[in-house]
Amino acid sequence: MVYLDNNATTPIDPTVGEKMSRFLKTYFGNPSSLYPIGREVKEMIKEARESVADALGAKRSEIVFTGSGTEADNFAVRGVMDAIPDKNEFITSAIEHPAIIETGHYLESKGKKVIYVPVDPEGTIDLDFLRDAITSQTAMVSIMHANNEIGTIQPIEEVVRLAKERGVLVHTDAVQSFGKIDVLVNKLEVDLLSISAHKTYGPKGIGALYVRKGTPIKPLIYGGHQERLMRAGTENTVGIVGFGKAVRVLLERGDKDKKTIAKLAERLKRGIEEKIPNVKFNGHEKNRIKGTLNFSFFGLEAEAILLSLGTKDIYVSTGSACSEESEDVSHVLRAIGLRPEVARSSVRMSLGRFNTEEDIDRVLTELPEIVEKLREISGLDPNDF
Repeated sequence: MVYLDNNATTPIDPTVGEKMSRFLKTYFGNPSSLYPIGREVKEMIKEARESVADALGAKRSEIVFTGSGTEADNFAVRGVMDAIPDKNEFITSAIEHPAIIETGHYLESKGKKVIYVPVDPEGTIDLDFLRDAITSQTAMVSIMHANNEIGTIQPIEEVVRLAKERGVLVHTDAVQSFGKIDVLVNKLEVDLLSISAHKTYGPKGIGALYVRKGTPIKPLIYGGHQERLMRAGTENTVGIVGFGKAVRVLLERGDKDKKTIAKLAERLKRGIEEKIPNVKFNGHEKNRIKGTLNFSFFGLEAEAILLSLGTKDIYVSTGSACSEESEDVSHVLRAIGLRPEVARSSVRMSLGRFNTEEDIDRVLTELPEIVEKLREISGLDPNDF
């Protein structure tokens, strides 16, 4: 199997799986209990929180564990907007993950004004538009750190500078950047930041939100005293322990992963451009997550390419796993100006820790033949696109 959909989810690192398995066999106490078997679980949660905080350059008290990156995004946006009721404007970008886009739609249904910042053809936000959009009624700006479909990295430091000039809070969705590039909260100077374990070789069902001390925010889930009253409910203890271990592995081998993935991705990109005519690379050539490659194959439907590659045990995607089953054209590819027929021909390949040179060789052997055969069947001239 050649797995090139690491932006959708990553395989669990074996050391993470081993730690989670040992935990499940040994520790069952409720961390809210005062007796020893509860306290030892609480201590393991504390260690995991410390790991996440270290990776972000944050304080342990600024990390709130959530059920996913999506929940962290919802918590950040809705929590802040609820905490600042006298301001009714929220600003985000046109290429955010559905977790933010749909939360924006929810805010609109509640009478809030939501402004969507456009992007250029490479997927970078329009900073001039953002500057003009911020008003005295703006409560919050949320711009993703790196895009999940095309990999473009946003100028978050500039976003923060523009927002802070007007006293506006800033959140960034760093789910796709965490572990792939440096994500340090004091360098970015954001107020809130979302991450997810299953994008970093950890388990699904666990994420985290960084909340800078002093940031006004209301809980998304009410109930018990867990997570310092910020997120009620008995903790997903095994998920938290797995997340902590995954982050420790990132801290130990992150630089090695980055170099290897960048090298493999460049080889794959160069091979596709050399071997297959009439393709278009989508995203920023340089300022992007190196392991994210998005190509439009003129004259074809991406689904046909995916299914054909699948028969060869090669797995890629058309974009966000959270909207993979939708028949709509990607809102990200629309936002960068692709025509619908070109956007529908677009395939995303995202590399990860466990990819090898042999994986790249197989793709560069199989994909050109698949594209050629599909184009013969389609009868469309790719030069017309």
